Amino acid sequence: MPYILLIGLIGWGIYDFSSESAKTPIENEMETNGSSTKEEQGVAVGLNKGNLAPNFTLQTLQGETVTLSDFRGNNAILNFWASWCPPCRAEMPDMQRYYDKNKDENFTILAVNMTATESSQKGVNQFIEKLGVTFPVVLDINNEATDTYQIMAYPTSYFVDKNGLIQYKVIGAMNEDMMKRQGN
Repeated sequence: MPYILLIGLIGWGIYDFSSESAKTPIENEMETNGSSTKEEQGVAVGLNKGNLAPNFTLQTLQGETVTLSDFRGNNAILNFWASWCPPCRAEMPDMQRYYDKNKDENFTILAVNMTATESSQKGVNQFIEKLGVTFPVVLDINNEATDTYQIMAYPTSYFVDKNGLIQYKVIGAMNEDMMKRQGN
């Protein structure tokens, strides 16, 4: 009988530990705050349409610090990508064209490179230079934003309005026409 109890306690401990470590940063933050949602200015922070996009701070290729909330007042595409990802490579020229046509209309693209998946940062720099990307690119070296946004497939893009609210999520490569249809 004591062995059965011991095995049961060990099993429960493993389950409890694994369920804690599997939580996303948003879930951990919600639990820490003691509420089901975190709110900023009365709007829930989350990943669904109408939620306030979770804020993060990362560095650009040039070493400058950028925070997502710095772009409030602009419609934005928040694009998670990697240089080794064929669909990511395919959509970058369309993103650049769309950015060039709309950057003067309170619009930006913030490209979040999933640097932890890259073989080197030098390869990321070469990729950006080769394609002539001029919109902001930040490096997610520790998967902070990637984990917060629960990125499971590449590329994944979030369309965020000028108030910082998520309007759409697109998994997979987009072309310029798809970007136009989303309304940014």
